Amino acid sequence: MKINSVDMTVCAVRRSQYPTDEKPEFLLVGRSNVGKSSFINTLINRKNYARTSSNPGKTQTINFYLVNDAFYLVDAPGYGYANISKKIQKKFGLMMEDYLTNRKNLKQVFMLVDFRHKPNNDDIMMYNFLKYYKIPVTIVATKADKLSMTLHQKQRNQILDELELVVGDDFILFSNITKLGKDEIHGKIERTI
Repeated sequence: MKINSVDMTVCAVRRSQYPTDEKPEFLLVGRSNVGKSSFINTLINRKNYARTSSNPGKTQTINFYLVNDAFYLVDAPGYGYANISKKIQKKFGLMMEDYLTNRKNLKQVFMLVDFRHKPNNDDIMMYNFLKYYKIPVTIVATKADKLSMTLHQKQRNQILDELELVVGDDFILFSNITKLGKDEIHGKIERTI
């Protein structure tokens, strides 16, 4: 996939602020610090377009990146960050539930998990929520370059076992350093749109 243009068009906190052009949307979810900004930057071939932060939990809006005027990458607030108040966590939860259950343009969720660690309760809860609503999911295991090849199969099995990945959902190893998985993600988006 050749990336010709990218525009961050909308930062939304409610449905009335979402884009109205009905282009396909690909949602990115994951814990704070899992590498969503790096994932976006790698996919769109830009260095710092999506801002990475040393402070986890920084993204507090749903950000819509219009790519090639054809589809949106949708960056959701990271979940599971303890330093955010319960009130803000609840607000994020309601905002995400509304988006996930009502957004007809949503074609696929890329759920990012850190390949170095087994999924935690927040990851499992998110995956089960997506499955409950029958939303197609691709598990993207980020930071794959940080583990030796000898550990890859063990980690992969651990993640698949913890999440109880259902038939039809994909698992892709990803690295923003080596670009592992980038072409696979591009191919998935192209086939979907």
